[in-house]
Amino acid sequence: MSEEPTAPVLHDPSWHDFASDNCAGAHPRVMAALAAANGGHQDSYGGDVYTARLGEVVREHFGPRAEAYPVFNGTGANLVALQAMTSRWQAVICPDSAHLNTDETAGPEHAGLKLLTVPAPEGKLTPEGIRRYTRDLGNMHHAQPGVVSVSQTTELGTCYTPGELEALATEAHAHGLGFHLDGARLANAAATLGVSPARLTTEAGVDVISFGATKNGTLYGDCVIVLDPDAVSGTAYVKKATTQLPSKARFVSAQLLALLSDGLWLDNARHANAMATLLADGLSTVPGVRLVYPVEANAVFAVLPEGMAERLRERYSFGTWDPDSGVVRLMTAFDTTEDDVHTFVKAARTAG
Repeated sequence: MSEEPTAPVLHDPSWHDFASDNCAGAHPRVMAALAAANGGHQDSYGGDVYTARLGEVVREHFGPRAEAYPVFNGTGANLVALQAMTSRWQAVICPDSAHLNTDETAGPEHAGLKLLTVPAPEGKLTPEGIRRYTRDLGNMHHAQPGVVSVSQTTELGTCYTPGELEALATEAHAHGLGFHLDGARLANAAATLGVSPARLTTEAGVDVISFGATKNGTLYGDCVIVLDPDAVSGTAYVKKATTQLPSKARFVSAQLLALLSDGLWLDNARHANAMATLLADGLSTVPGVRLVYPVEANAVFAVLPEGMAERLRERYSFGTWDPDSGVVRLMTAFDTTEDDVHTFVKAARTAG
């Protein structure tokens, strides 16, 4: 009898890069959870036992009213959440650097969401930034602010403290606005700040989360987590209408369960954060390299000496954050190793 065919490996599985935590594979425990969920038949469209269990685990982490809606990706999570939180005439207040504004093409606009952006040093919105637009409430000629949305961590790698989030929630709710958190890297913030996920969300006054998992060890799939069911309307219908309802939802839910069980999501984030700190410390010793923003999670922003980026890119991938200032972004992931970091720093020293 012939052996089962083996899938070809088209890349070097030992190679780790610094372009994005999206470039990492899935954690072995996530892959094992997928394999375990694969046998036999289960109800489709979220009627399976894995999705039911995910709801229980989410309530354990975020509070007894939390509702979980597994989706395919982060952009989908944001659009489902924000559409469920707004009426057609309402808009979303967010920092100008928000992923919603810079990296989701015209997704929000396609979904009928007007974005009201605010300049935000180090990526953080302030209550004063919210008040910039709440003065338009009641003016029928202006889009009505309906939701405040911020990212945790921010797109500049910084973290909102619980107190900062509480201040934003208080300001938003005082004007009748919802408060949404794009938690693509919520785990990294929780790991940095040493607090529970509930402390950064439910207890801080957040109404709805786009909970990120893909950047932290899953194969695919994120989750809309509704903390206050009174802040949304028709989430399940919006999810279906926006093509974010997986027919085989058990495979998204199984991954999320693996990540949220036994502290894996925090272990992965702590490691990614530690590797970013190690990378920043190493680069700070390379002549001519200047770090730009505080390294509070798994992102390092730096200006490199002339020609260094081009020489490093002969071997490594990493992003250009601001072409005008020359700022580059280097991301670490759950599978980044100390050797990966030391080798990159050595290459930077040689390329200088």
